[in-house]
Amino acid sequence: MEHRDANKPRAPATGSRSARGRADDAPGPGPEEGLQFQPLDEEMVDGELQLQPLDDGALPSASLAENAADESPIDFAEIDLSEELPALETLAPVGAGVLPGEPMVAHTNSTEPDLPTEEAPAGEEIVGRRGRRKFLMTAAPSWLISLMVHLALILILAAVTLEPLQQVISVLQASASEAVADVEQFDIQGPTLDVNSLALDEPLSVPSPKLNQVVAMPELTSPIAPKLESSVDTMAMNRLTESIMPSAMLSSSAMAQMSVALNSRSSSTRSQLLERYGGNAASEKAVAMALKWIADHQANDGGWTFAHSSVCGNQCKDPGELALARNGATAMAILPFLGAGQTHVEGQYQDNVKKGLAFLINRMKVSLGDLPRGSWHEPGGRMYSHGLAAITVCEAYAMTQDPDLLQPAQLSLNYLIYAQDPQGGGWRYEPRRPGDTSVVGWCVMALKSGKMGNLVVPPISFQGASQFLDFVSANQGAYYGYDRPTSKIEGRHATTAVGLLCRMYMGWDKEHPGIQEGVRYLSKHGPRSNDLYYSYYATQVLRHHGGPEWDSWNAKMRDELIQLQEQRGHAAGSWFTGGSHSGQGGRLYATSLATMILEVYYRHMPLYSEKSSDDDFEI
Repeated sequence: MEHRDANKPRAPATGSRSARGRADDAPGPGPEEGLQFQPLDEEMVDGELQLQPLDDGALPSASLAENAADESPIDFAEIDLSEELPALETLAPVGAGVLPGEPMVAHTNSTEPDLPTEEAPAGEEIVGRRGRRKFLMTAAPSWLISLMVHLALILILAAVTLEPLQQVISVLQASASEAVADVEQFDIQGPTLDVNSLALDEPLSVPSPKLNQVVAMPELTSPIAPKLESSVDTMAMNRLTESIMPSAMLSSSAMAQMSVALNSRSSSTRSQLLERYGGNAASEKAVAMALKWIADHQANDGGWTFAHSSVCGNQCKDPGELALARNGATAMAILPFLGAGQTHVEGQYQDNVKKGLAFLINRMKVSLGDLPRGSWHEPGGRMYSHGLAAITVCEAYAMTQDPDLLQPAQLSLNYLIYAQDPQGGGWRYEPRRPGDTSVVGWCVMALKSGKMGNLVVPPISFQGASQFLDFVSANQGAYYGYDRPTSKIEGRHATTAVGLLCRMYMGWDKEHPGIQEGVRYLSKHGPRSNDLYYSYYATQVLRHHGGPEWDSWNAKMRDELIQLQEQRGHAAGSWFTGGSHSGQGGRLYATSLATMILEVYYRHMPLYSEKSSDDDFEI
């Protein structure tokens, strides 16, 4: 085997085209980091050339090119040529970019081109099998060893962190997948509120409704945060508030007017009106028992459901069928509290009222347009639910002037304005459809509640409602049909009561022929405990009218309700009298109506008396 002059310097590694090319192609650190390695010492052991690492104190310090240039050349003169030499292909420095299985080339310090190396004689075993294994580990490129070590670490870390990472991904995917819910579909899952975190000694503080949000319905026992289509920043919401309720309208005189509107519900005024208009201790006891029953059947998410047995574990019978109409049920539950002067800032049940109002506000679906509006329309309750919820929030705002209620109250009125039939002036189950008297009744009461709170209600909305009532009425406005005029007044007592109460609130004088004949008709028909919907409206008509007709009506209605109220067991304080709509609304619906009937003495100021606040609600 021939050898080069041992004294001739070797070419540096950086001068080798093949070594440089392979090093450039090989994976490894970038030029700033540099591929680090330690020079090796050589030692002959048992006839084999062993490459020994430097002492532990030696530190790698430069890139591959620098290390190759600083490496001391091998002095072949010191090697005993009587021993078998390893092939030159084994002498390439570690990390020179040579892949396993490729022939390695020894270089001189000369810049001359690489010379071909002479192959070992055929059949000659240069290094033993054992030595080859050791040498393979020693001569393996550092980038390959680093790659294998890092790959092993990555696999270990992946095994440790994969499950938590997958959980995070699942949460993010779940959050993104629930962004939109169709208005026509009712899902019992949806947003809600952490009611346990609400403070009870300060005004209601809940986030303003987010724009263009569609919220799914919540579980009774597992609150879920509302899902939004989009949101706006604080400044945008401030501009929205100013657009729907100009701050100039919130003057001190306006605030004073709001206080007078429902002043009849204050503790001092309530006791006076109770005695003056026919209430007694027994009727007030019945109201107190009813409020306790309603409070005991509030769901964990702050709302109520007509299927009340799902809250009390079937301890009460007669649940309603409209289990999905959560907005309507919550509104009907809160209204008796407000009627008794219980708000979210004062009273024995302020905690319950606060949670209920927060439930409604968080479920309002707000949208932009020429008129920003917020809806509580829902499957099951449809426009009934919105009308009831609008009455509730507007009354709560009028009673407390809580600024947190200003925006949702006005947005609810804006939705009524939008949903009104542009042709006939009424309201129906769906927005902008030809109306019916039943839905119109709740919507007119909501608009009047908004007027009591000095909120913005355009006169054209009341004019449209009057146009609809004119269309369905007969005998100068004494009788009212459902969605068209009727020549048969029997069986129309409920819609007649609704029509007459709307006329009273919209300014008809007590001596109007329609009012006089209508009151006589209702008095002859009398109250019906098995039709609380009819009795709720008719009781208000007779109470505002007053006179002997009211005295007779009140004595019968009041005493019969007190007698029918449940007195024992878990249902104590509630009613279920059967009759109209009782199957849909169940025990909660009946209890709400019966309680508001027994609050009629002070729930609203009388319209036709010296204490009437009719001038405050001029249309």
